[in-house]
Amino acid sequence: MALRIVASRPDPAIITLPWATPLEEWGEEHVVPLPRGLSRHVVRIVRLRERVYAVKETVEPIAFREYRLLRDLQRMGMPAVVPQGVVAGRVDADGEELPAALITEHLRFSLPYRSLFSHGAGREDLPRLVDALVVLLVRLHLADFYWGDVSLSNVLFRRSADGFAAYLVDAETGELRPSLSRQMREHDVTVATENVFAELLDLQASLPEGGSVARAIEPHDVVELLQRRYDELWSELTGHEEFSAGELWRIERRLERLNDLGFDVDELDIVTDYDGDQVRIQPKVVEAGHHRRELQSLTGLDVEDAQARRLLNDLAAFTAHHDLGREDRQLVANRWLTKIYEPLVALIPDEARGKLEPAQFFHEVLVHRWYLSERAGRPVDIFDTARDYIDTVLGSKPDEALAADEPADPAQISP
Repeated sequence: MALRIVASRPDPAIITLPWATPLEEWGEEHVVPLPRGLSRHVVRIVRLRERVYAVKETVEPIAFREYRLLRDLQRMGMPAVVPQGVVAGRVDADGEELPAALITEHLRFSLPYRSLFSHGAGREDLPRLVDALVVLLVRLHLADFYWGDVSLSNVLFRRSADGFAAYLVDAETGELRPSLSRQMREHDVTVATENVFAELLDLQASLPEGGSVARAIEPHDVVELLQRRYDELWSELTGHEEFSAGELWRIERRLERLNDLGFDVDELDIVTDYDGDQVRIQPKVVEAGHHRRELQSLTGLDVEDAQARRLLNDLAAFTAHHDLGREDRQLVANRWLTKIYEPLVALIPDEARGKLEPAQFFHEVLVHRWYLSERAGRPVDIFDTARDYIDTVLGSKPDEALAADEPADPAQISP
């Protein structure tokens, strides 16, 4: 049987991997010991030159289905891992067939939820993880995507300012539909609450040192929080609102609320009654990434939405401090980028560049500056703050770009 590789952006080095060997037997020559969650499949993280991939063994039809579905989600701009390809036609040295392999790009600076708790996440971080999961689920539902197996284990998390951003890593049970019914949305939320409840119980039972944090978590409260946050966000993004013709300002306020949540309204349905006395509005097409797009248009920086919002706030403070409000905003943004942002992130030592993304580092320096200024009773220079943060805080953080401090366990590795 001939080896068959289908890839969207072929990396020739993929051919050099030991495809005639079962994935669970791949050794250190190829495997990178990255943090991992629970998985029903055998998965390995491999490095090929400068790139890192997740390789998952599964049945060939399922591998191709998930590959194509992930490609569809990528084209739609959904937060999901990027599919690289499928390897089929594998046989071992004795001619026995081996499972097909799905290859996805490893999401840099991302961690499974279990690793976050192993690396210092506390009880206060759990609602932020739930919020990130809810935002991901709502975005997928708005795109008429039925997940089918919503869980913390099927998500990778990246730090985003004070919270997290969630990315889909397992689309095996997913389905893009012409229209997603309310019943299917509700089923996804029900599955999410059941899975998250079980995952938190497992977390409490399995983390030795982190168990004290996990035991402080009440799973029932988290499940209720997930359901409530989903209902609130879905209602805000899609619900209709009625008011009198004299309250048209409420249209602008609705748009501002959605912008604050990180969403833009691409289409708004506005209906009036026969006399024009009553107005009914309902968002029809909403798109996430409001702050991210605004920052990228001004500076070219591509960061998570919450990070973008924090950077835009600092840009606004920079504008006010230098009395540049009457200047062209694009020029002011470029000045901020070259005078503040880029010199600041350049201070990160080479050996610490795997600990935080540059935008997250900038955010944490801003937080650190607030504490230093409170203690000093005066504003502290941001570059002095960055040096103090590097000396006192950054060194103690785990390397989240390529963390390798967990024991390898083939049965507990997720893509």
